Amino acid sequence: MSGKPTKDELAAAYGTTIPDVLAPGLDVLFCGINPGLYSGAVGLHFARPGNRFWPALHAGGFTPRLLDPSEQTELLAAGLGITNVVARATARADELGDDELRLGGQALVAKVREYHPRWLAVVGITAYRIAFGEPKAKVGRQEHRIGGTRVWVLPNPSGLNAHWSGPRLGEAFGDLRRAEQAHRVQ
Repeated sequence: MSGKPTKDELAAAYGTTIPDVLAPGLDVLFCGINPGLYSGAVGLHFARPGNRFWPALHAGGFTPRLLDPSEQTELLAAGLGITNVVARATARADELGDDELRLGGQALVAKVREYHPRWLAVVGITAYRIAFGEPKAKVGRQEHRIGGTRVWVLPNPSGLNAHWSGPRLGEAFGDLRRAEQAHRVQ
């Protein structure tokens, strides 16, 4: 598909999945809540115009320039990847039930154990709390690990998350980048 998806294409994307951008031994595996319909329709992560993942990734120092979602596979060369807690596309993340998030969390743990990223960065505190049974978790480094993988929670970069401005999102991503680089040299 080229260009913006039509209303029919968006409707047809409901329940579809997007392949992970994933390889063994990544520095950071970013994990979204689930794909939105726009992402499902175009087959790219964080693709909806207004989603601030790509600008925050750049502002946080993970990429030397702002990448377009169509360039998502370039992340692998930088030691970065993308997956989701829940694979199926929905119009809104609040369409996911707690059981589905918990099952997605279990699948994510299995994926992390298989691929061994150095860091897992979940973008979405509420989804993280439910998926991992950590109701008091806060944004930032988490105490628990998955095997040898450290865990970090970032704010949801959706344009609907008005609690976090673009610059604050960039700072939150930058905090993870600094922690990731500090642990790399140890």
